[in-house]
Amino acid sequence: MTEYFLEPASLAKRHRAERRYRLYGQLAIGLALLFLVLIFTSLIARGYGALQQTEMRLDTIFDKDVIGDGGIQADYQKLARNALSEIFPGVKNRKDKRKLYQLLSDGAGYQLGNSVQNDPSIIGARQSIWVLAADDVDMYLKGNVTEGLDESERRLNDRQIAWINALQEMGRLELRFNSRFFTLGDSREPELAGILGAMTGTLFTLLVCFALSFPLGVLAAIYLEEFAPKNWFADLIEININNLAAVPSIVFGLLGLAIFLSLLNMPRSAPLVGGLVLALMTLPTIIIAARAALKSVPPSIRQAALGLGASPMQSVFHHVLPSAMPGILTGAIIGMAQALGETAPLLMIGMVAFIVDIPQSIVDPATALPVQIFIWADSPERAFVEKTAAGILVLLAFLVAMNLSAIILRRRFERRW
Repeated sequence: MTEYFLEPASLAKRHRAERRYRLYGQLAIGLALLFLVLIFTSLIARGYGALQQTEMRLDTIFDKDVIGDGGIQADYQKLARNALSEIFPGVKNRKDKRKLYQLLSDGAGYQLGNSVQNDPSIIGARQSIWVLAADDVDMYLKGNVTEGLDESERRLNDRQIAWINALQEMGRLELRFNSRFFTLGDSREPELAGILGAMTGTLFTLLVCFALSFPLGVLAAIYLEEFAPKNWFADLIEININNLAAVPSIVFGLLGLAIFLSLLNMPRSAPLVGGLVLALMTLPTIIIAARAALKSVPPSIRQAALGLGASPMQSVFHHVLPSAMPGILTGAIIGMAQALGETAPLLMIGMVAFIVDIPQSIVDPATALPVQIFIWADSPERAFVEKTAAGILVLLAFLVAMNLSAIILRRRFERRW
């Protein structure tokens, strides 16, 4: 009887504990979401500025004596400097002129040259053209330069700030959408740096990685799960695959450096080598995911196929593999998303090189998104902070898209047995 009267109190205690644990779980999820929102808010606040770039309107005289017949070797930057000098005719001192010309980006000459290449008829005429301003001007317009600091502590002196303010009052400075961020490769100048080269290198690297790791991983999983004899050798292979999945990624980079570059003399800093290294790293993950997907297919599928006269090979490839494919694809996409975010193995094989040109094939020198972010984060210019945050947002967008596609594939094609 005593135990009977104590049971309601014990039940109430268990209910209180259950509510407490549920509250702890809700708090944990809430904190995780809060930190996620803070991270994304910080990245967006820092990276949004990379989508805008300061441009300067110059009334440029395309002097034939300077550019000749409009060849690419002409000194177009001189045309931009002459146009800027016309706006401030009172600047005569050589030192002051040098400071004035620092307001122009080195890309201004390239823009004027492109205008001539697109329309040679403008040679000898005066045109009003928007060109890039220097990154220091861009930072000033975005409010990242504190005028209250001593002049020796600023990259812009008082006269340069006065010239910038005068250009603003004349309507010659504007913040415009920075399409070059998505259409150019890397550059030493922040206003000219783009992410297209890194995106292209990442695409080529992932294509090589997927082309090697997916078929090899799926075939290895089929053999180990369906055909391999259950003995000590198969157990040893399984243990090694599980261990390789936990090996630090930099070890695969060292392996690629020793074999692909030093022994086989493959091209350094190429997506081909990067894809090979990432394929080695991703292969254990795909094998483990594929084996789990194959194991989830009910034995009755195999038995029914064998009972109707199918061979073991036909049973696996015609019935078991199609049923397991949604799970296999999900694991492969997650493995590729992991490879997308890897930096250490790519650094070891030289993909940290400064690459300006957009790669055209898997053997051209290239870099990858994580490595490009690393390079920009290590740059001293303040303007590269925006580029770094914007690059992280692009990388996160790729990762979210890949993980979202994995979820959609799983929900769309998953079979419940």
